[in-house]
Amino acid sequence: MNLLRSLGQRFWFLPAVLSVLASAAAVALVALDRLSQERVTPGWTDFLLYRVGAAGSRDLLGAIATSSLAVAGTTFSITMAVLALTSSSYGPRLVRNFMADKGNQTVLGVYVATFLYCLLVLRSVRVVGDPAVQDADVFVPHLAVNGAVVLAVANVGVLIYFIHHISDSVQVSTLASGVRAQLLSTVDRLYPDDVGTAQPPAQPPSQPPAQPPGQLLPDLSQDGHPVVTERVGYVESVSADGLLKLAQRHDVVVDLRVAPGDYVLHDDVILLVSPRDGVDERLAARLRRTVVISNARTPHQDVAFALQQLTEMAVRALSPGTNDPYTAQNAIDDLSAGLTMLVSRPAPSPWRRDPHGVVRVHAPAPDMTRLVATVLDQLRWYAADAPAVMHACVTLVGRVGSHAAVEHATRLRLELLHQLRLLTDAFEAAGHHPDDQAHFAEKIHATRHALVHGTTDRPAAGTAASPG
Repeated sequence: MNLLRSLGQRFWFLPAVLSVLASAAAVALVALDRLSQERVTPGWTDFLLYRVGAAGSRDLLGAIATSSLAVAGTTFSITMAVLALTSSSYGPRLVRNFMADKGNQTVLGVYVATFLYCLLVLRSVRVVGDPAVQDADVFVPHLAVNGAVVLAVANVGVLIYFIHHISDSVQVSTLASGVRAQLLSTVDRLYPDDVGTAQPPAQPPSQPPAQPPGQLLPDLSQDGHPVVTERVGYVESVSADGLLKLAQRHDVVVDLRVAPGDYVLHDDVILLVSPRDGVDERLAARLRRTVVISNARTPHQDVAFALQQLTEMAVRALSPGTNDPYTAQNAIDDLSAGLTMLVSRPAPSPWRRDPHGVVRVHAPAPDMTRLVATVLDQLRWYAADAPAVMHACVTLVGRVGSHAAVEHATRLRLELLHQLRLLTDAFEAAGHHPDDQAHFAEKIHATRHALVHGTTDRPAAGTAASPG
């Protein structure tokens, strides 16, 4: 699954697949032409097939092949220039979204596939001897040539689609909605269920589940055998199912010491396995392969990175070179969609059990409260001079507090109250007009009241996002 997901992110994968399909279609149609050349009467098929002879077919195939590759090269060169300007304003990590976009991959694949198709059909056009002589060996794959014409017409439609698609994809709203969709997908994937057998509802999620009689949980920090990484980079993903199966098969307990998004150095400990005598080099190597390390972070299992992309959009919009507070407000609104969904989910248990109820893996999820605090801290550092954005931050606090799940509502609301104090201090230190400070204080007071009393009507969300 990791391999398929990784291939899907590669810009060349879908074009390569389409090129293979086009090559197979060219070979198949040429073979069909050879079989039907002497069996089909040309009269009635002229209504369906366009026959231009050997010279005309060569010219037609050459023109289609040349134009398709030229249009692809020119179009994508202009696109990369536009993307470079866009990424400089809203973050270089957005280039990854362009590379993974299936629409862009399909457009490039269609053009390259058309080029290869025409080349393969062109080489099958054969004329031996004088075409005017009756016994001359002439073969023109009319069916395959007409297929090239169909592809040429499709290329025109693809070009029109691509112009619309790329114009839409570089808009701020589209960029933000794409990142928001990634964030919501990541939260929904990581926080609904535990790996292994679910923990009984009556048991506190912070405590390890009960063990069968006579079995005690090992002290992994003291007794665990360290498994170190052999690569330097970011933890891209962790196969929790793989860890659970290996731990059950070898009757060991595994403590995961890293999380997706962590940067690891050579020989950093990523796993602790207990008991020590149950680990050999072969098992250590298999356990090591469950932790995928790459050169860049991805949002598939890294919810902090998904949040960081939207936070970066807001922060970059507040830079003096951009000075676009409205984009920052939109990014904060999108952050509220992801954070409210995150805090409304029950915190997954860090303990994973096999079907027999035996603890096998300890893999704690990212702390929700810490994630929320990190986002608000980064916004506050850069938004203090923008009253409208500071109001949006307070609105974000109110929305998150009103959606908190019961099990972590108290701790989260204490952190949100602390963030309100920090926002107040930052706004006052920025030296805004007294009217602006009074309006901001009113919104802070309304939001604090909602957090303290645990109301769910979200009064702060309904107030204006501008200082009035």
